[in-house]
Amino acid sequence: MKNRLSPVREIDAKAPTCRFWLRFAASRLLRVVLVLTLVSILAFALVSMAPLDPVDAYLGPNIFHISPEQRDLVVARWGLDQPPLMRYVTWVGHVFTGDLGVSPIFNQPVATVIATRFSASLALMTIAWTASGALGFCLGLVAGTWRRSWAAKIIRVYAYMLAAAPTFWIAIILLIVFGVVLGWTPICCAAPIGLTPDQISLGQRLSHIILPATALTFLGIAQITLYTCQETAEFMNSDVAIFARAQGASRWDILRRHAIRHAALPAITVQFAGIGELFGGSILAETVFTYPGLGQAAVAAGIRGDEPLLLGITLFSAAIVSIGNSIADALYHVIDPRITLAS
Repeated sequence: MKNRLSPVREIDAKAPTCRFWLRFAASRLLRVVLVLTLVSILAFALVSMAPLDPVDAYLGPNIFHISPEQRDLVVARWGLDQPPLMRYVTWVGHVFTGDLGVSPIFNQPVATVIATRFSASLALMTIAWTASGALGFCLGLVAGTWRRSWAAKIIRVYAYMLAAAPTFWIAIILLIVFGVVLGWTPICCAAPIGLTPDQISLGQRLSHIILPATALTFLGIAQITLYTCQETAEFMNSDVAIFARAQGASRWDILRRHAIRHAALPAITVQFAGIGELFGGSILAETVFTYPGLGQAAVAAGIRGDEPLLLGITLFSAAIVSIGNSIADALYHVIDPRITLAS
């Protein structure tokens, strides 16, 4: 019997092979391509059917100062006089060459606008994503392990309140309390106004990013806390945990040796799946704090009918979410090799 079981244990303990990772990467790449294709079709259809006229939104009050012939020239230059299907085929052809078009409101290539704005949003989203994941996972472990304690009840109430609170409301409360009433932090922008980039210190950048990053952190803490709490509580009531406690193991020992790995997989799923929600929250937070990131550019593109920029941001955000989900799937096989064996 020992000889029969030992090969199974060896297989279970094996790490994913190079051949497995190649197949995994190919399948996830195909999935990302299919997702981006569907997103591009849906986004282009929604933008084309929008009641907002992009030329009128772009010109604004200046619409009364141009002639109909000049307006027709703008329409022809943007290709809006072509059928939607032809415009989509033309746009996709340019996308395959790396050309996402030119943003009318910024008068720059869409790729340049996305790269510039995303570099500002990246620091904000990275801080919020990391902090919310770490804090939410720790709070969920505590609430799930000592479920009947006062600390667990406070954590659950706190998580439910955050889950129900909209991002813009949290951002406004933080802005009023810490920016206006207490005056501890700046109330807008990513840096002091009137200074060149080489004159801005690291401390000044951090003081401007702390409020929007805190608002986004609150957005991500609630979900991962509740999911981790539920998974940890279920494991603590399982036969494995009951048997370990019968042998004299404490709750801390069970948490440290078994429950953390058990709760890590759903936590990773929620964390990486929340990238899209984090991006949506950043749009609201950047709008409240006038933070010059990709979210604020998306709002400007939607209000002023900048179709190339709006489509480019939609495609870029879909790619980020798809890549994040693929990374989560890859981490599954690293954390628990049994998933690789089942695959």
